Amino acid sequence: MVTSPHTLATEAGLKVLRDGGNAMEAAIAVGAVITVTCPHFCGIGGDAIWIIADRSGRKNVLMGLGQAVEHLPNFQDAIPFRGPGSTIVSAGAVDSWEKAHAYSRAHWGGQLGFSSLLDAAIGYAENGFPITASQLYWLDYRKTEVDCWPNFRTTFMPNGRRPREGEMFAQPDLARSLKAIARHGAREFYEGELAARIAKGLEAAGSPVTAIDLRNTRSTLEQPVSLDYRGLTLLAPPPPTQGISTLGIMGILREFDLSNIPEGSTDYYHLCVEAVKQSFLDRTRIADPNFVAQPLDQWLAPGHLARKAQSIKLDRAMNWPHPFRTGDTVYFAVTDRFGHSVSVLQSTYYDWGSGIVVGDTGILWQNRGAAFSLDPHSPNVVRTGKRPFYTLNPSMVLKGDAPHVLCGTQGADGQPQTLAVLLTRLLDYRLDPCEALSRPRFLLGKTFSDQRDSLKLEASVNDATVDDLARRGHSIAAIPALSPLAGQAGAIVIHDDGVIKGAHDPRGDGCAMGP
Repeated sequence: MVTSPHTLATEAGLKVLRDGGNAMEAAIAVGAVITVTCPHFCGIGGDAIWIIADRSGRKNVLMGLGQAVEHLPNFQDAIPFRGPGSTIVSAGAVDSWEKAHAYSRAHWGGQLGFSSLLDAAIGYAENGFPITASQLYWLDYRKTEVDCWPNFRTTFMPNGRRPREGEMFAQPDLARSLKAIARHGAREFYEGELAARIAKGLEAAGSPVTAIDLRNTRSTLEQPVSLDYRGLTLLAPPPPTQGISTLGIMGILREFDLSNIPEGSTDYYHLCVEAVKQSFLDRTRIADPNFVAQPLDQWLAPGHLARKAQSIKLDRAMNWPHPFRTGDTVYFAVTDRFGHSVSVLQSTYYDWGSGIVVGDTGILWQNRGAAFSLDPHSPNVVRTGKRPFYTLNPSMVLKGDAPHVLCGTQGADGQPQTLAVLLTRLLDYRLDPCEALSRPRFLLGKTFSDQRDSLKLEASVNDATVDDLARRGHSIAAIPALSPLAGQAGAIVIHDDGVIKGAHDPRGDGCAMGP
């Protein structure tokens, strides 16, 4: 089964499976295509995080993350959200593809060549694909800003005009870059002739990322963080990601008997929201463990989570004035007939990243540097070689040693919130993926269109529940039913009898497919 936010990416992964490839090989193909067909959310100028597991008990996290540049700008008041000042972090996604390919060969008997896995992506970049409503929505949303973004209009508004939905959209410069990576391997992006062109293009745009910063970029293979949840094992990526926050939410909810709380009821939403708040109180301490000690055992200690659960007032909402981080990304997942499974997020941070298309490479660079702090007392203060706080947070659930649920979502701060309702619906209420993804969601905090720190509820939540939540002190704001603001998630469930069910979010353009 393959799930992704774009049909062409899902089809590319499915073709790899049909041709005898494994889940990792299929995921590389999916990840490559999605950088072409969803340029507003991810790209090869961004990062990726993979959770990897199989039936043998092997489990790892591949952290394809960039690091802060060697020569940091002299920031005054703040790190910019766009432009060259936001491009202070290198990009790890491409290196993660090759590391994933090597992992596949070493542990899963992978036989397909790395270059062949990029064929579909190169084809769509070179020959075009029907442009999506999602891409045009975010192009329109930023229409007053794009004139200030280097090389952006010539790349994404060819012939000087906005494309029409369904019109074929090609990226020839990006196709040449992908061909170079396919021909010479992933390190071409970091050390080859392409790397030299990237460094030159970044310098011309005013970015501090240099050839040395590219050469120093390496993915790391690490161990996931885990939590027992009613006899199942939840896996999340370690810091500097917010995976620990999702585990904290689930650890708090573990203290409540959800079998006595109807799904979709006032109590259900109230507990989920209050668990999010309690877990997020620890989130400001998350940072790169290579620079700041991360007491994971303390944050996930049963006593600590139990005390947080006890502090939840069942009849009253906790005040919530805390800042909200925005961001966009893509989630995809693959499992094969042998149970090899991967759960992946790729991102350029904000929609359209930094806005900078690098020279003649067609590569849109991320603005992940904007996730750093300039506060010298913050664990997330910017430092050379440091990785910033990452919202990227794919999820996986094991039953025994075997993968059971793969899920994840777009949505920055909304990711742990969507995962909380998705995981409880899949694990506690045993809904199938399609139903779990279709039920109403919430989003605590600001959105692009509503800067209040309110509790956004999809309009499909029934009126009585909305009124009850308001009486408990939640500041309610309505968003449309099936709103993209509530995340664009995917899920695959692998049952004990071998049946696999998958779906992608009705809030997006993607789909799940099996052979």
